[in-house]
Amino acid sequence: MPSDFCASSKGHRKRLREKFSESGLKGFHAYEVVELLLTLGTPRRDCKPQAKEALKKFKTLRGVLQAPSEELQQIKGIGPVSVLGIKLVQEVAQKLLKEQLCGEPYCNSSREVFDYLFLSMRDLPKETFKVLFLGTKNQVIEVESLFEGTLNASAVYPREIMKKALKHNAASLVFAHNHPSGDPEPSNDDHRITREMVFAGDVMQIKVLDHIIIGENRYFSFADAGLIKKYEVSLLDRDKA
Repeated sequence: MPSDFCASSKGHRKRLREKFSESGLKGFHAYEVVELLLTLGTPRRDCKPQAKEALKKFKTLRGVLQAPSEELQQIKGIGPVSVLGIKLVQEVAQKLLKEQLCGEPYCNSSREVFDYLFLSMRDLPKETFKVLFLGTKNQVIEVESLFEGTLNASAVYPREIMKKALKHNAASLVFAHNHPSGDPEPSNDDHRITREMVFAGDVMQIKVLDHIIIGENRYFSFADAGLIKKYEVSLLDRDKA
């Protein structure tokens, strides 16, 4: 019986890998994707029950991929080695997105910024404020998380941001933060923070290109909405007064 079970399990894993080799993940059930990833860390064990249990616990494939390692290991049969495949693919995807973004012209790529940051920010329980530092050709130099918690006008410090910008020799900046509620519509504080950062950037001769708010599968861009330009115009009007 055990030998028959092992042979069946081995054949099942082989079929999964052949299926992936032939057509990628097309036609895969979500649990089969998780199962395939789990076999990277435990190639000689049947991982289907653990894969199904993981999907039951974390609801979706994305939920499984983003689940903390310690929570994944609460599922019977998933240990530190088993988690390897899941965490590996998540980190590789994040690294590829960052490499795609860094060094490339930002231009009008609010969507690229969203795609890069969405995986790491969508399910954060607290608001997190990130800054993308860009060079003279609008290429992304570095991305840093600077503030966490309830983000209001008193919680985001322009001085700290400008200090980091000078450290990276940045010519321009893009801000991004998440709304745990899933609704990316900007609050009054979001408007105030963005306006103050545009003003601070003008003083330091560092241009603010955008502020992107990440929600549930969607985002809000201050630049796309014309608000960055509006704040710049109000700044010019203030200087003329």
